[in-house]
Amino acid sequence: MITAALRRTILAAARRPDADPGLRPGPAPGSYASSLPFRLGPGDPGVGELAARLREESWIAAAEVTGPGFVTVTVTRATLARLAIRIANAGPACAESDALRGRPLPVPTGRVPAGPPPAAPGWPQARAALAAELTARLAAAAGAARVHSAERAGFPAPLPASGPVAEAARHAGPDAVRFALARMPPGGEPPEAAVIARYVLANPAYAVRYAHAAAAAVLRWAAALGTRPAGFTPRLLAEPGELALLDALSWLPERVASSARRGRPDEFAGYLAELAARTIDTMSTTSFTKIPDISSERLWLADAARTGLAAGLGLLGIGAPNRL
Repeated sequence: MITAALRRTILAAARRPDADPGLRPGPAPGSYASSLPFRLGPGDPGVGELAARLREESWIAAAEVTGPGFVTVTVTRATLARLAIRIANAGPACAESDALRGRPLPVPTGRVPAGPPPAAPGWPQARAALAAELTARLAAAAGAARVHSAERAGFPAPLPASGPVAEAARHAGPDAVRFALARMPPGGEPPEAAVIARYVLANPAYAVRYAHAAAAAVLRWAAALGTRPAGFTPRLLAEPGELALLDALSWLPERVASSARRGRPDEFAGYLAELAARTIDTMSTTSFTKIPDISSERLWLADAARTGLAAGLGLLGIGAPNRL
């Protein structure tokens, strides 16, 4: 995907294959800023030379020095638009990269309970167990060679189905509880079962699954009318909301890697909530709700959104429903 390819290209141009380009969003969809020049030494290419090398790539529209030590890269509009096809065709692999290739990545340590998170005796323990599991999942997707296991001891298995987490799972459902736990930062306030059980878009535990179902519905309704993704003209994906959704999708593998590197699966869950909001906004426009007139390009984009959200939810161990 774009950020994975950009990572490799920047590191090759800087002759620093094991560095972190420090990617962050640029000022517009399809633009990406790298802080790598801050960490280049006297024998490395200068920031201007690095930008010049990047401009030689046919899929990069611009590479400019922005501020002291930053290079901002903008990909061509066609490259951003074709991401819709690439993600749809890649399936779950759209979330993978080699950002952590060959690196062992320790997961959070400490005494965590065996068994599924809803069986843990309390929210902090359940969050610790799930954070360990999800960091390992994310690290594997980002190419980590091996992942150390968290220490597990001290709790009988199976645990009795009691306690606040188990109670919340019975009330809101295991997927809602699992997402709420994944999104819970270290030391964060435990979620309220009544809140994460609500079927409203203000509830991220529901909104992420709803967004997948909304994208799937566009494809299902189109298929019922005999319309399927076919040819693709990149310039026909040009609406601001469409470009914003493509840009959000382009960050999927990078967000997987950075969350694994920091041991913060809550950051990845937060990214999925943002991607869901972009998806819902776009799928709600008349360009996508008027199914008889929908273009092939927009069907590809709906498929990409569905695929990206499914890949992200899968990494969190959560189902991706086609209907809600």
